[in-house]
Amino acid sequence: MVDGFLAIGALARRTNTKVETVRYYERIKLLPAPARTAGNYRAYGPEHLSRLSFIRRSRDLGFSLDQIRALLDLADQRDRSCEAVDAIAKEHRAEVDRKIADLHALRRELDSMIDQCRRGTVAECRIIEALSP
Repeated sequence: MVDGFLAIGALARRTNTKVETVRYYERIKLLPAPARTAGNYRAYGPEHLSRLSFIRRSRDLGFSLDQIRALLDLADQRDRSCEAVDAIAKEHRAEVDRKIADLHALRRELDSMIDQCRRGTVAECRIIEALSP
């Protein structure tokens, strides 16, 4: 860190994000373009670190990039009601619930295939049979 600024590699390490991902977030305007040094290197400030940490945590929780963009826009409007934030979180939770239901159904299907296995030869394997067209 020089004069309170971070190079892209340091920013990436501090947020456990790949350098290419940092560049991508800049390209899609989730992360504002940083200042440049005299040598034309990116110079990220504390606001970049904070914003990228927010994005990273949101991605870890499974929010989509569109949801994160909306959350960031709302976060920039500190005096607004948080109803919109709640709505985004509830929408995401419903998506998570659907995925969990799908995974439970998948598990039941796999359990059924495994339970039908007679532990014979592959030629008699119920799992191979169930997966074949």
